[in-house]
Amino acid sequence: MSEAILDNTNVKPQPRSAGRTKFIVGGVLLLAAMPYLIVTSIASQQEYFITVDELLAEQDKLTGQNARVSGVVIGDTIFFDGSELTFEIAHVPQSGLEIESEGGLAAVLHEAATSPNANRVTITLYDQPMPDLLQHEAQAIITGQLGEDGVFYADELLLKCPTRYEDAVPAQAEH
Repeated sequence: MSEAILDNTNVKPQPRSAGRTKFIVGGVLLLAAMPYLIVTSIASQQEYFITVDELLAEQDKLTGQNARVSGVVIGDTIFFDGSELTFEIAHVPQSGLEIESEGGLAAVLHEAATSPNANRVTITLYDQPMPDLLQHEAQAIITGQLGEDGVFYADELLLKCPTRYEDAVPAQAEH
């Protein structure tokens, strides 16, 4: 049998610190990226929705842009033909302090839904079933785009049940 002899005289061993340096540099980059990602994520979702008044005030800027708008459903404007749902929402204040100063959420929803002077936006949603919670004075949060025709074309509709506030409406609305 023949024996092989390895000659290691020309091979220089790599220092152990070279691997550690790469690991440390990678770790520092990851640690630096995390705060940046957290801050940009929070900043992009800081405003959960805009109000009807804000949508109308920024109509030129928001036309064709994705947006999330909140308002109260006007019951007598609901129309559903099996494939297209349309209804109007009226402005509801976004500030909790303003809502409380006006008598609470039930009173604010009732006032906005019955006021002929409240700003309104027409909502259109295609190819969705009729939501059970879509009724007069329901609070709605709608995601979609404002069209050039002034209609808000919805992709997603979230409704908060108004019956939760019904008991408080008569007493609060009297004030």
